[in-house]
Amino acid sequence: MNDLNQILFDRARQVIPGGVNSPVRAFRAVGGTPRFVKRSQGAYFWDANDQRYIDYINSWGPMILGHGHPAVVEAVQKAVLEGFSYGAPTEREIELVEALIQLMPSMEMVRLVSSGTEAGMSALRLARGATGRTKFIKFEGCYHGHADALLVKAGSGLATFGNPTSAGVPPEVVKDTLVLEFNNIAQLEEAFALHGQDLACLMIEPIAGNMNLVRASVPFMKRCRELCSQHGALLVFDEVMTGCRVALGSAQSVYAQSLPGFEPDVTVLGKVIGGGMPLAAFGGKRAVMEQLAPLGPVYQAGTLSGNPVATACGLATLKEISKPGFFDALSARTQSLVDGLKAAAAKAGVPFSADCQGGMFGFFLLPELPQNYAKVMTSDSPKFNKLFHGLLDRGVYIAPALYEAGFVSGAHTEQDIADTVQAAAEVFATL
Repeated sequence: MNDLNQILFDRARQVIPGGVNSPVRAFRAVGGTPRFVKRSQGAYFWDANDQRYIDYINSWGPMILGHGHPAVVEAVQKAVLEGFSYGAPTEREIELVEALIQLMPSMEMVRLVSSGTEAGMSALRLARGATGRTKFIKFEGCYHGHADALLVKAGSGLATFGNPTSAGVPPEVVKDTLVLEFNNIAQLEEAFALHGQDLACLMIEPIAGNMNLVRASVPFMKRCRELCSQHGALLVFDEVMTGCRVALGSAQSVYAQSLPGFEPDVTVLGKVIGGGMPLAAFGGKRAVMEQLAPLGPVYQAGTLSGNPVATACGLATLKEISKPGFFDALSARTQSLVDGLKAAAAKAGVPFSADCQGGMFGFFLLPELPQNYAKVMTSDSPKFNKLFHGLLDRGVYIAPALYEAGFVSGAHTEQDIADTVQAAAEVFATL
């Protein structure tokens, strides 16, 4: 039988760089042929060959309800009949922003945009404009979109700034980006001692999802908040991945449980809040957000910002996940998956560690959970590739890269989890 995935991939590579429109989809890290999705429903998608897979990437997070949830489909269909795009304000934009502010009280005002990258770069510009400073801190292993100033790897020391990680990014563009090690309090304190008066913000994924799942420790997060407040820098939470995914109130609500009164100054959101449509946002305190045009001097604009179809999708999604018991059930299902994988790996004698929060999970072929990017990089890549393809052959689709978190949806059933654990057990036995 002809492999339609391979046929489509060969065709795509003639007209699309690498055959894909986002690099991780090309399977370069794991080898083999990408699966071209034909349709999806609930916890599953079907590829070009009509092979069904249990889906644990969920469009990299947005599909928290699963694919094709009836209430969301109905809302989108109704919105489409009213119009695709206006380039003018709508009441639905206000409703979505009001819903976000209710879930995350750290935000008093919110600006809607179309992508996480756009939200991240806009939040950085806002922080610089609001503080009058240019330097900022980010952490190795945290990803904030592909804006030039954010595509940076660590420099040779604290006195030096980052180096570009992409061709086309001039060194002078990242000369004010300071890249530190995640969860390293001593380094954090030294950085603020050296550069505190020049720092506009500290930007962080509170629970990183792009070096697989690595959470910032509570003491580390506490120190981030203290040092930002002490030196007049803004604490920017990138919750594109964690927003309304690890908890209804996002990661900031998780940290507030251990740090009463804890709040970021600016929050960057995406993925779940759009329900699968291109929609993202950034928000913060009124005094900061009023620096944005047309009220203030910081310019930001977007033709499709607040798109009426995307806001309908996002609102319907938020309504469903806000129902009593949704997150309790989602968290329990995700924990069941993680516990099952741990037990299967232990039985096979495979070094394995895993963590989860809400509907987000991550695992490593390491005996202990890593706390930073350097430790993540010591994971066994060839063994992961065997695990990935072993699961794929058994109808389980996880991220085609060692360094990406996974996602469970409200549509995953106990049987889906059991089938996944069984598939993993079979593969672990061969590693």
